[in-house]
Amino acid sequence: MKAISELLEATAARAIPVVRGVTPERLSAPTPCTDYDVRALINHLLQVVVNFQALAAKKDTDFSTTPDRTAGDWQGLFEEETARLVKAWAEPGAEEGTTGSLGLPARTVGHMVLGDLTLHAWDLARATGQDYEPDPDVVAELGPAVEQMAPMARKYGAFGEPFTVPEGAAPFGRVLATTGRDPRWSPR
Repeated sequence: MKAISELLEATAARAIPVVRGVTPERLSAPTPCTDYDVRALINHLLQVVVNFQALAAKKDTDFSTTPDRTAGDWQGLFEEETARLVKAWAEPGAEEGTTGSLGLPARTVGHMVLGDLTLHAWDLARATGQDYEPDPDVVAELGPAVEQMAPMARKYGAFGEPFTVPEGAAPFGRVLATTGRDPRWSPR
């Protein structure tokens, strides 16, 4: 079993080029996440990356407001914050015990941020016409984790109803479908 920090590092390496590829004229484009356009999704993802650093350190977080961070070098900020995220989850004890006010097992919380970073990188790539292929080890880890989290995630509105995919769908397509995403989504 790979450490969450290793999986986050692999995901970050694939997410950063997608974020860097988002041009200003695409910030108002729709995304597979119906509640977010590209700008709102970037802001949400930055909030997740920052708050899950604190959760790795067993500290509480505040998700009540999402600041707009898409001014200045927000792409560089994303790269810096994902590096801090990886480092936070590599600290001794980050995957042990429970995490912050969530009161969930730390590894489960690690799966949550791994899922957000991986899935939202795909969302951004789809919304902005970029390619994105997640790391196979990340997909192998996320498959069972997403299945396990799905009932609670749907209850709290984090996942939509599962999307039906054909028999033999690719593993990442099944992960997307479990979260309520159409693996064939396009902005058209």
